[in-house]
Amino acid sequence: PIALIDDKVPVIVIAPSDKDGLFDKTASNMREVIARNGRVIFFSDAEGAAKLGSLAAATITMPKVATFVAPILYAIPVQLLAYHTAVILGTDVDQPRNLAKSVTVE
Repeated sequence: PIALIDDKVPVIVIAPSDKDGLFDKTASNMREVIARNGRVIFFSDAEGAAKLGSLAAATITMPKVATFVAPILYAIPVQLLAYHTAVILGTDVDQPRNLAKSVTVE
Protein backbone atom coordinates (compact mmCIF):
# COMPACT_ATOMS: atom_id res chain seq x y z
CA PRO A 1 0.00 0.00 0.00
CA ILE A 2 1.14 3.50 -0.85
CA ALA A 3 0.53 4.64 2.75
CA LEU A 4 3.38 2.44 4.01
CA ILE A 5 6.04 4.14 1.89
CA ASP A 6 8.73 5.97 3.82
CA ASP A 7 12.52 6.37 3.75
CA LYS A 8 13.13 3.35 6.00
CA VAL A 9 11.68 0.57 3.84
CA PRO A 10 13.16 0.10 0.37
CA VAL A 11 10.87 -0.48 -2.58
CA ILE A 12 12.11 -2.91 -5.23
CA VAL A 13 11.11 -1.92 -8.76
CA ILE A 14 11.59 -4.41 -11.60
CA ALA A 15 11.10 -2.72 -14.96
CA PRO A 16 12.77 -4.09 -18.08
CA SER A 17 12.26 -1.73 -21.01
CA ASP A 18 9.60 -2.90 -23.43
CA LYS A 19 7.49 -1.88 -26.37
CA ASP A 20 4.01 -2.36 -24.88
CA GLY A 21 3.95 0.57 -22.46
CA LEU A 22 4.35 -1.39 -19.24
CA PHE A 23 7.70 0.30 -18.56
CA ASP A 24 6.04 3.72 -18.67
CA LYS A 25 3.35 2.64 -16.19
CA THR A 26 5.98 1.22 -13.86
CA ALA A 27 8.05 4.40 -14.23
CA SER A 28 5.04 6.44 -13.16
CA ASN A 29 4.60 4.27 -10.06
CA MET A 30 8.31 4.58 -9.29
CA ARG A 31 8.13 8.37 -9.50
CA GLU A 32 5.18 8.34 -7.10
CA VAL A 33 7.17 6.27 -4.60
CA ILE A 34 10.12 8.68 -4.88
CA ALA A 35 7.78 11.67 -4.44
CA ARG A 36 6.75 10.14 -1.10
CA ASN A 37 10.43 9.88 -0.02
CA GLY A 38 10.61 6.16 -0.74
CA ARG A 39 13.97 4.51 -1.37
CA VAL A 40 13.91 2.62 -4.66
CA ILE A 41 16.12 -0.28 -5.67
CA PHE A 42 15.69 -0.39 -9.43
CA PHE A 43 16.26 -3.45 -11.65
CA SER A 44 16.24 -2.81 -15.40
CA ASP A 45 18.21 -3.30 -18.59
CA ALA A 46 20.63 -0.64 -19.87
CA GLU A 47 17.90 1.24 -21.73
CA GLY A 48 15.64 1.41 -18.67
CA ALA A 49 18.55 2.29 -16.38
CA ALA A 50 19.48 5.19 -18.66
CA LYS A 51 15.92 6.54 -18.43
CA LEU A 52 15.25 6.16 -14.70
CA GLY A 53 18.38 4.91 -12.97
CA SER A 54 19.40 8.33 -11.70
CA LEU A 55 16.17 8.61 -9.69
CA ALA A 56 16.71 5.42 -7.70
CA ALA A 57 18.78 4.93 -4.55
CA ALA A 58 20.40 1.93 -6.27
CA THR A 59 20.22 0.63 -9.82
CA ILE A 60 21.06 -2.89 -10.91
CA THR A 61 21.51 -3.19 -14.66
CA MET A 62 20.46 -6.49 -16.17
CA PRO A 63 21.12 -7.78 -19.69
CA LYS A 64 18.49 -7.18 -22.37
CA VAL A 65 16.58 -10.41 -22.97
CA ALA A 66 13.40 -11.54 -24.68
CA THR A 67 10.19 -10.67 -22.84
CA PHE A 68 9.34 -14.29 -22.03
CA VAL A 69 12.77 -14.88 -20.41
CA ALA A 70 12.83 -11.71 -18.30
CA PRO A 71 10.82 -13.06 -15.31
CA ILE A 72 13.25 -15.94 -14.90
CA LEU A 73 16.33 -13.76 -15.25
CA TYR A 74 15.09 -11.00 -12.94
CA ALA A 75 14.05 -13.47 -10.22
CA ILE A 76 17.66 -14.51 -9.59
CA PRO A 77 19.08 -11.20 -8.27
CA VAL A 78 15.89 -10.48 -6.31
CA GLN A 79 16.15 -13.86 -4.57
CA LEU A 80 19.82 -13.20 -3.82
CA LEU A 81 18.92 -9.78 -2.42
CA ALA A 82 16.27 -11.37 -0.18
CA TYR A 83 18.66 -14.09 0.98
CA HIS A 84 21.52 -11.75 1.85
CA THR A 85 19.17 -9.28 3.54
CA ALA A 86 17.83 -12.10 5.73
CA VAL A 87 21.35 -13.24 6.61
CA ILE A 88 22.42 -9.68 7.53
CA LEU A 89 19.32 -9.29 9.72
CA GLY A 90 20.15 -12.55 11.50
CA THR A 91 17.16 -14.50 10.23
CA ASP A 92 17.62 -18.27 10.06
CA VAL A 93 17.11 -18.83 6.34
CA ASP A 94 17.21 -22.62 6.72
CA GLN A 95 14.53 -22.77 9.44
CA PRO A 96 11.97 -20.02 8.75
CA ARG A 97 9.52 -19.28 11.56
CA ASN A 98 5.97 -20.58 11.25
CA LEU A 99 7.08 -23.28 8.82
CA ALA A 100 4.93 -26.34 9.43
CA LYS A 101 6.31 -29.69 8.36
CA SER A 102 3.80 -31.85 6.60
CA VAL A 103 4.38 -35.50 5.80
CA THR A 104 1.82 -37.57 3.95
CA VAL A 105 2.04 -41.33 4.19
CA GLU A 106 -0.11 -43.46 1.92
